[in-house]
Amino acid sequence: MIRVLIADDHAMFRDGLRKVLTSCPDITVQDEAADPQEVLAKIRKQPFDAVTLDVGMPGRDGIDVLKEIKRLKPNMRVLVVSMHPEDQYAVRAIKAGASGYLSKNKAARELVDAIRMVAAGKKYISPDVAEQLAMELVDKKAYEEPHKRLSDREYQVMCMIASGKSVKNIAAELALSVSTISTNRVRVLTKMNLTSNAEITRYALHNRLVE
Repeated sequence: MIRVLIADDHAMFRDGLRKVLTSCPDITVQDEAADPQEVLAKIRKQPFDAVTLDVGMPGRDGIDVLKEIKRLKPNMRVLVVSMHPEDQYAVRAIKAGASGYLSKNKAARELVDAIRMVAAGKKYISPDVAEQLAMELVDKKAYEEPHKRLSDREYQVMCMIASGKSVKNIAAELALSVSTISTNRVRVLTKMNLTSNAEITRYALHNRLVE
């Protein structure tokens, strides 16, 4: 029996995942978590075979939560299930220790296969993500792209700015202070040699980092 922890801040989405998984005789949803703190607390106290993790939960950065899960339980299989397109976060998640990455719009039809695969110790990645990983291995120029210099939090803030969100709105959504988001914005501008939000948006659109 594959014991799963569902981690997502949206109750309706958790309910949907639970219904899909509990329809399978070899999978049980052992518990759920609605925020990063709850995820880590339950990881410490209970045994799970796999975790479905939303990297977009408010508060602590999702990639940081993933790294902390792997620090606490190095053998834990984590399937990232996110609203972000694969070309935005998948490679970062895999590099941080995720066993797989699944977009939420594919979750209903691919979730069961993904859980079974990662629980068996395999990787679950789409052909597009596999291609991105291969390109980074063979194309050193990929590391020269300005957005590759950003930390995971800075990259997240950059994408949100490029999507038209203000510093105040980003702070509210991530449950962080306005000054923290402002600091990350300045770091983005500095590392990428840009001067304004408009330039961030143009860069992100040109490189297909946002839709």
